[in-house]
Amino acid sequence: MGERPTILITGAGIGGLTAALTVARAGFDVVVCERTAELSEIGAGIQLSPNAGRVLDSLGLDAAIGDVAIEPEAIDVMSGVNGERIASLPVAAFRKRYGAPYRVIHRADLQTILAAAVARASDIRLLLGTTVEGVLPRGGESFVKLKGPRDEVIQAAAVIGADGVWSATRERIAGAFDPAPVGRTAWRTVIPRDNLPDTVSANRVGLWLGPDAHLVHYPIARGAAVNVVAIVDEVWDKPGWNARGDYRRIAERFNRWPAAVKAIVTAPQGWQKWALTSVDPGGRWAKGNTALLGDAAHAMVPFLAQGAAMAIEDAAVLATCLKASPADIPTALAAYEAERRPRVMRIWNAARRTGEHYHMTGHMARLRDAALGLVGPRLMLMQNDWIYRWQPAGPDATARRT
Repeated sequence: MGERPTILITGAGIGGLTAALTVARAGFDVVVCERTAELSEIGAGIQLSPNAGRVLDSLGLDAAIGDVAIEPEAIDVMSGVNGERIASLPVAAFRKRYGAPYRVIHRADLQTILAAAVARASDIRLLLGTTVEGVLPRGGESFVKLKGPRDEVIQAAAVIGADGVWSATRERIAGAFDPAPVGRTAWRTVIPRDNLPDTVSANRVGLWLGPDAHLVHYPIARGAAVNVVAIVDEVWDKPGWNARGDYRRIAERFNRWPAAVKAIVTAPQGWQKWALTSVDPGGRWAKGNTALLGDAAHAMVPFLAQGAAMAIEDAAVLATCLKASPADIPTALAAYEAERRPRVMRIWNAARRTGEHYHMTGHMARLRDAALGLVGPRLMLMQNDWIYRWQPAGPDATARRT
């Protein structure tokens, strides 16, 4: 670590590790503190759309990701009522239209790639089993007391909270919005490919839409396993991400769905569940030399698969803003919040509306399915151009973002 200003990042998830890499490249030393003693990414699968992939590519990680990620053949939208295919989008269309792929990857694999890049960087320190015990602002910077295997105090030009939906950093920003339950639960499991019938494709994403619920499955672990996430309307607000889910309950919830879905939900015994919780991005993200990133600022429902992508985008913009105003951190963080909020707010609201569409019933569901069938793959992509065309700033230009 040199004489450059130090940025402290709390949380070593995908957003925090990506931010460490982007901020270090912007000319800062970085300390990442993570409260767990070892890195263990919550969840199983993640969808990497082109907008997120471009940031990771700019960090030199595309080849490593390509070695372990899967580029499926297609995304199939299926009826949870009659089992018919409503629409299908060839995944190759992403590369053709956006110049970048759509991939699926195990979260642990992506975190491992990011952590390895962090370990190679001489200007980043990753402190595991470490928490922030106190922050004392002084002279435009902060003295931050860290408690861990080795207690220490560091002088930080900025503190960035990438510590998730239950962020402790958020408590230090007046005007930040608190997390709120959305009245749905997500159930997840990973199933060995050999435990599923041939009716579940080994190289396609399946999105099943039904009354008051939907289910997504896609291959991970180089095709050796299938990641499954089922989301149902359910009032349940227990905090955390790893509550044990009774497979009989989820099997009962889908017992009237097509045979392919029933085969998926009855195959595993190891379900976990969590309450979907959101953080309205309309609150404050930054105050002085403290700012929030990712779920800490704007946790969203997963219906557009953009939660991790928004954290990755945040990391790119944060670095650009810090590089533009290295001597005035509060101005840099205010610029970061101002630039990110409109886009994140738009995606946050779009994800919420998408969830309402996914869980339609009766006549409205039939109209939805008919519309999806008529649109076709080209128009399906076009309506999300504003999401996928985003790209990080070049070295000599502001970001080309819409």
